[in-house]
Amino acid sequence: MDVKPINWGQITINSDLVPSAKELESDPNYSARDIQHYMRPGLLQLQALPPLSLYVHLPWCLKKCPYCDFNSHENTSGDLPETRYLDALMADLEAALPLIWGRPIHSIFIGGGTPSLFSPQSIDRLLGDIRARLKLSPDCEITMEANPGTFEKDRFKAFRNAGVTRLSVGVQSFDDAHLQALGRVHNSAQAQAALAEAAMVFDTFNLDLMYALPGQTVAQLDADITQALAFNPPHLSIYHLTIEPNTYFAKYPPKALPEDDDAYAMLDRITERLGAAGLDRYEVSAYAKQGHRCWHNLNYWEFGDYLGIGAGAHSKLSFAHRIVRQTRFREPKRYMEKALAGQALAQDEDVPRAELPFEYMLNALRLPDGFDLMRFTERTGLPISAIRKPLDAGLQRGMLEQTGNRVRPTAQGFDFLSDLQSLFLAD
Repeated sequence: MDVKPINWGQITINSDLVPSAKELESDPNYSARDIQHYMRPGLLQLQALPPLSLYVHLPWCLKKCPYCDFNSHENTSGDLPETRYLDALMADLEAALPLIWGRPIHSIFIGGGTPSLFSPQSIDRLLGDIRARLKLSPDCEITMEANPGTFEKDRFKAFRNAGVTRLSVGVQSFDDAHLQALGRVHNSAQAQAALAEAAMVFDTFNLDLMYALPGQTVAQLDADITQALAFNPPHLSIYHLTIEPNTYFAKYPPKALPEDDDAYAMLDRITERLGAAGLDRYEVSAYAKQGHRCWHNLNYWEFGDYLGIGAGAHSKLSFAHRIVRQTRFREPKRYMEKALAGQALAQDEDVPRAELPFEYMLNALRLPDGFDLMRFTERTGLPISAIRKPLDAGLQRGMLEQTGNRVRPTAQGFDFLSDLQSLFLAD
């Protein structure tokens, strides 16, 4: 799954400068704001805009996984409205162009759902339509998520020919019993066939695994890691199985989940084995060989900008005096109707000044390398004094360390990341 834009909906918004999502959704005459709305004077002073990425959400999947809390929808009919959805994506993008005009796109991430359900011809059209409307940097990274359950021979090659430069394959496990427990639609043999093709076609690809699965032992985790490393992946993302609200697992929790201490031991084992294989941990859940870090992911963690198009997609966009958060309509049918009418936004609001330190740290502290103090000012428009108190608290508690202008989480801070990040919550 790599990384999608963070859902900021859990953060309370206090700003009364903009309408709420409910007000926007209930207003039949609402349309995207004029660019002058975003350029008006405000409380922030951003000297330069950060790099910009594009996220494209394709929301359909073969089957909703019981642990998944992403905006994904089962394709029960077997007939995807690919043409209409691509038309809606382009209408959505065109409506957003005034907000990002002239800014180059450094990375594109096509996520879902299961984007590989879309035909290579549709992905080719999608990327061609994007290129016709946006300036892509010469080395623009274009990632697409793929599910082994949708794998057919030469399909990945066709995606590569369409312009995808990096594939992210959602394997999760090579153990058939664990795959069944996770509700995956593929088996171990299909996963291995898909990875063999990905390794042959792409110079850079990502392999997704999960750990702390129901009944999983360290020996079984070791077997998954051994099988994964057999494909010599340049990038590997590994996620702790988490029971998220509003999922099937939240209502019917799986049995025999490993205890916390066992899960920590598994994570230590993962980091040890991947490090020995030349995969460095550069983010909480991401490991990569030299030269293969995911630029798109890093842009999120370094508080760069991203425009999100598609059903339920999130955006974070910076302007001279404000940082804006946007969300598209979630339900695919409604999204298509709204986007084609020029009204894809369900939510559009300024990030309150008081919440920016937490939002920045929610991202930056996921990186073992931490952040530069001047980068905080550049990306938020706030002075260092805005974080001085929580920064000192983190240093005193041994959760942060500072060398010159560089601030990093310590081993303790990395182990208790949520506690560290919460120090920066607004009072």
